[in-house]
Amino acid sequence: MAGKPKLHYFKTRGRMETIRWLLAAAGVEFEEQYIQSKADLEKLKKDGFLLFQQVPMVEIDGMKLVQTRAILNYIAEKYNLGGKDIKQRALIDMYCEGTMDLNEMIIHLPFKPADQKEKETAAIIEKATERYFPVYEKVLKDHGQDFLVGNQLSRADIQLLEAILATEELKADVLSKFPLLKALKTRISNIPNIKTFLQPGSPRKSPPDEKMIAEAMKYLCFT
Repeated sequence: MAGKPKLHYFKTRGRMETIRWLLAAAGVEFEEQYIQSKADLEKLKKDGFLLFQQVPMVEIDGMKLVQTRAILNYIAEKYNLGGKDIKQRALIDMYCEGTMDLNEMIIHLPFKPADQKEKETAAIIEKATERYFPVYEKVLKDHGQDFLVGNQLSRADIQLLEAILATEELKADVLSKFPLLKALKTRISNIPNIKTFLQPGSPRKSPPDEKMIAEAMKYLCFT
């Protein structure tokens, strides 16, 4: 019997957070081995566990997987969150690429110089409300279904919810012009596994604080 997946990353969101979301949505318990020093990271490299010298890294099914998209794709396929056929998978990938583009900007925001954060935040909100959210609103309107693809939960819905909640941390009413996304947010948030993940004390991470940012900057290495 395979053990629990083990996640190797810093004790922060970063690019591991979407992986946490996907595992949690699938109802999969996992362990985390936090990188707490440069020495921890160097040991993973020296032991040959980081194929491209970068984290995140996930131990799962006897493999040590790196590269965020590869990890997400494996989890989605393993737990039936990746679509039923090649067309659904293409749509899911396309929608996920959009939410990952948005999320990437949010991930890097805390590491921007203080005098740039206000401008960067405004740019994120503008792109979210003018480029990304209108697309997902239209998808839901056009097919009239409860989920983005195939009328069933997929990684596209999960990653969109993650992006919505992260954007709401920057501007609470960011969904004011997107009623269907508001409804999707409520619907997906109330799926039992996801509802549990959103509760205090779950593996979900809070936005990084100044201390965490300063520590991470010493040895930060994303993929």
